[in-house]
Amino acid sequence: MITYEELRLRSLADEGRWIELLGAYRQARAAAVALDPARTGAARGRAAAATAPLGHLIAYAAPPEVAARLFDPDGGPGTAAGVADHDAGPLWEVLATRHHWRRLAPLLGPPPVRRLVAQTRVLLGEDLSRDAEPDREGVPLRLEPWEAAGRCEGAPVREYLRDGGSRSALLTLPASREGLAPVKLPEPGARLPGQPATRALAELAGWARAVCVRGPAPLAAAQLAPGRLVTGGYLPFVLAWPALVQAGVADRAHGAAHGRFALWRALAAMAGAARPPGPVGPVGLVRSPGSPRPLGLLRPLGPLGPERVDRGEVGALVARMRCFTWEDPADRLRHLHLALEDPATGLSWAVSGSEEV
Repeated sequence: MITYEELRLRSLADEGRWIELLGAYRQARAAAVALDPARTGAARGRAAAATAPLGHLIAYAAPPEVAARLFDPDGGPGTAAGVADHDAGPLWEVLATRHHWRRLAPLLGPPPVRRLVAQTRVLLGEDLSRDAEPDREGVPLRLEPWEAAGRCEGAPVREYLRDGGSRSALLTLPASREGLAPVKLPEPGARLPGQPATRALAELAGWARAVCVRGPAPLAAAQLAPGRLVTGGYLPFVLAWPALVQAGVADRAHGAAHGRFALWRALAAMAGAARPPGPVGPVGLVRSPGSPRPLGLLRPLGPLGPERVDRGEVGALVARMRCFTWEDPADRLRHLHLALEDPATGLSWAVSGSEEV
């Protein structure tokens, strides 16, 4: 049932009265904060949920000068949207899909929002290597050639609708049986525990399992496949890239930028396994925004935090890596079955799981 208030807000939007709509958004959040004197966060969370549809409309349809102010704290305590505020998807991703970086860059203040918006624009094909501040983890501000080729196979960024909702291709691996054939996997061998890249892959797709073995990709697949006889085959990494990025979009509060960050962390950890051992100083474990768990080893920690990922090492890893995928008869709507073999180290990782969307 559509309420009078919803009709009023739609009327304001149709008339282009975006400043009034921004004021209504902030007032609703401020009222919830006032009802939460103990600062427990519960009322703030309810306010974020209640105002999410209006925030989506502003982020989607308002001029960028107004929409960017959703994240501006100048309205008072608790009135600004954060990186976790979402309706059909995170409000910052909705905004990022609507305007080029040059329009948004002068308007966005909070660094976490700027970073996520910039990386979303990169995933949409913009080259920000000259126009945006360097990423704090060193994730490139333009798509690497293998990412650009993968983007042609499937775009992981949602397509948002004005009145709420979104459209997104369901990127699964394997996507079909094309190119696959019956394969007899070897007997599962011993797993290698404690590999940072294994933890990073597990974080990439929180609904999947990840393992590491010494040996070729099918040996890693044998650890997680439903049996020794599977329908599977090798494929280029570019065909796996879209599904891997989308795997990191855990829920509506996450956007494709989260998936790209998680994938680069995993690849950086895998590339790090190829370095000869030596004195490297204190180890740095990188965490995802809002996650209490470490994601993976990137580089030694310096005085300002983890060093930036090495694009050259990651690119070399992708160029030499062999990828093997297989089917599981028990697959649900979203599924990912992939083994990644690094011939330089003789190590292979497998990540496998499925879930309903």
